[in-house]
Amino acid sequence: MSRFANLADKPKASPKPQPQPAAPGLEQGANATASLGVRPRSNSRAGRKAIAAYFSPEMSLAMHVCARRHGLSLQELMTEAFDDVLRKYGQSPVGE
Repeated sequence: MSRFANLADKPKASPKPQPQPAAPGLEQGANATASLGVRPRSNSRAGRKAIAAYFSPEMSLAMHVCARRHGLSLQELMTEAFDDVLRKYGQSPVGE
């Protein structure tokens, strides 16, 4: 049975309520972001791009344990690894 089988039987949801006017002292953008439940992006991510990959649970655990053992965050450990790969292939390391 499909997990969406009953969706056709359900009545359509009523339209969303209209946004309320901005509270005094808040900018319109900040109020709109807060009312949608969306948090603004962290400054540490500004100007950065995510790199994602899928690994086995064993590799994930090994990387996390290694990072912890050496007092590093997983991101710091991965930055070090990526810098090593760049050096191996003749590129300048970029790590921060």
